[in-house]
Amino acid sequence: MKSYLNIVLFEPEIPQNTGNISRLCACTNAKLFLVGRLGFSITDKNLKRSGLDYWDKVEIEHIIDFDEFEKMFPIENNPYYLFTTKTDKKYTDVEYKEGSFLIYGPETRGIPEDILRKYKENNVTIPMKKNLRSLNLSNSVAIGAYEAIRQFGGIK
Repeated sequence: MKSYLNIVLFEPEIPQNTGNISRLCACTNAKLFLVGRLGFSITDKNLKRSGLDYWDKVEIEHIIDFDEFEKMFPIENNPYYLFTTKTDKKYTDVEYKEGSFLIYGPETRGIPEDILRKYKENNVTIPMKKNLRSLNLSNSVAIGAYEAIRQFGGIK
């Protein structure tokens, strides 16, 4: 069954962020994809603590790398939105469709340039004060997810 909202973390590094995001996915009925190598073990106590008792309420899939992700979910059938600081298009300026994939990069470096270039038309940003690096990953995921949910008319 296809999820109405998909959150994709490409090579997440900080277990507490991923735990927080898994909890968000449980509460919003979104599916969580972990793509590529992880900067922590799935059994990490910080990951489990952050997700609290929500682990049995979230669907999580680990995909080996981004190439495999693209094969499994081609953009032609699955809208991608790549969150980055390297664009001027605001996340509120796009129309999210059910089944969308909101894609976020690793905390310390973001989505790789080659992937951003490949999907340039699908890059979006969350506005923030100039000269600051970025928001926390779990905050960014919450902002993007709730904009999509708002456009969908609520949690499905």
